[in-house]
Amino acid sequence: MAVYRSPARVPQAALPLRRITPSVLLMIVGGLIVLMTVTLTTVERPSGQAHGSAADAPVGAPGAPLSPQPGRGGSDSPAQPAELSIPSIGVRSPLVDLARQSDGALPAPTDYQRAGWYAGGPMPGERGGPPAVIVGHVDSDTGPAVFYRLRDLAVGSEVQVRDIAGSVLTFQVYRIEEYAKNTFPADAVYARSDRAELRLITCTGTFDRRAGSYRDNLVAYAALAGGGS
Repeated sequence: MAVYRSPARVPQAALPLRRITPSVLLMIVGGLIVLMTVTLTTVERPSGQAHGSAADAPVGAPGAPLSPQPGRGGSDSPAQPAELSIPSIGVRSPLVDLARQSDGALPAPTDYQRAGWYAGGPMPGERGGPPAVIVGHVDSDTGPAVFYRLRDLAVGSEVQVRDIAGSVLTFQVYRIEEYAKNTFPADAVYARSDRAELRLITCTGTFDRRAGSYRDNLVAYAALAGGGS
């Protein structure tokens, strides 16, 4: 956060105008430029206060590749997902389509209050391939974002995904992990499975003020627990 400190005023009587020479005038102008420079100060992030930036996106990211290349699953073809609901932590969000960036990373949605799914990979509910992937921001400069409480998930928590046809698939969380972004284990997180699997990903850990993002990712692993409704 940048804090602007107003420069001290120069007393009018300190330098009578009738005595100013070109060299003195140059010194005055230089001094004013220095005094008017914005001073940046480091502000500690109070516990529980949101702090983030557009660069503070998850999945594998930002920055971590979607590897191995997640593709469509094998046996099932559910409809496109439309909404995510996680009752135990009060999350309910429309799902926006996300695509890979040129570096292979998956960005988070531009809207901090919405989650997004990797539209180039399996749909939630597909079996026999990599997991479906849903990501969201943890927070922003203005407050908590859609996945702020993802850290409060517990093993056994239910995650519901409604598709565009109105059917609801229920997944159950069976594992929660934190990984450093610079060593994100993409091969393990996106491993193929005979089950219909889902990954929920956001940022966590220490906030790196220089980079403008968190150093770690939180990944919730979930598997299909029930059919449609």
